[in-house]
Amino acid sequence: MRLLLLGCTGLVGRELVPMLQGAGHKLTVVSRRKRAIAGVDLIEADPALAASWADGSSLRCALEQADGVVNLAGEPIAEQRWTPAHLKTLFSSRIDTTQHLVAAIKSSPEPPQVLVNASAVGFYGTSSTASFTEESPAGDDVLSDLCGQWEGAAGQVPDSTRLVITRIGIVLAADGGALGKMLPIFRTGFGGPIGSGQQWMSWIARTDLCRLITEALTDLSYAGTYNATAPTPVPMQEFCTQLGRALNRPSLLPVPGPVLKLLLGDGAAVVLEGQQVLPQRLLQQGFDYRAKSLDAALEQVLRPAVAVATSPGRH
Repeated sequence: MRLLLLGCTGLVGRELVPMLQGAGHKLTVVSRRKRAIAGVDLIEADPALAASWADGSSLRCALEQADGVVNLAGEPIAEQRWTPAHLKTLFSSRIDTTQHLVAAIKSSPEPPQVLVNASAVGFYGTSSTASFTEESPAGDDVLSDLCGQWEGAAGQVPDSTRLVITRIGIVLAADGGALGKMLPIFRTGFGGPIGSGQQWMSWIARTDLCRLITEALTDLSYAGTYNATAPTPVPMQEFCTQLGRALNRPSLLPVPGPVLKLLLGDGAAVVLEGQQVLPQRLLQQGFDYRAKSLDAALEQVLRPAVAVATSPGRH
């Protein structure tokens, strides 16, 4: 397939792009910054701007030639304080991008066969007791509103384009995301749970997420909304215990919630609160997880990093 990829130059894209290449797809990657990615066509554009999708633009032409689209575009949620300006960026980077993409698909003479569009488990709000499946209603906080609008924009795609929405949990990878930020602290022996430790972490190994996206592009049985999480969410305390065990380091020193709130403001809620999200539809569909359990995921994710750190001649 000829694929157009939005938001695929970061944490997920670093594994997704080579996986799609290995599957024989021809890729066009959109980036807001000039960069070089081996073996792909690159378009430098901001997909959140209407002008980027103008008739005759490189982005519009690439869309009209695409058999499928993957849209993961969006500024990171929990890396800055949620000032009014940053909240506007969080919303526009997702919703404006998706609205412009869908409008272009609607007016395309040959719309793509499939759109795989990201969302997040923040759709459900937070709870320490409830569990959520794809049938659960939306929450009532800022992230729920963001995800609801994001999914609503994607849902306007024409019927001729098969739509797959992935509500993505915490993506586990050693080179970025939440785990990437925790690893240096844990390796020094100063790691520990963040906040109460009782909040749920609904996670997915990056390899499984990329495999899900890759399958959804070509498998016609994928349609509608899926919780892109592993079937074994865990409380933060257990996550940190297992991470410390995997690194052979203690995990005893908690990070107080007020410290994180001081740094991230409302954005701390992403880490301090959580939700137990279950991938009911993926399990029903028989998706073949490579890492169903957290210990399997950590072994998979940490193996390359440990191998580099302990190889002869490396100090």
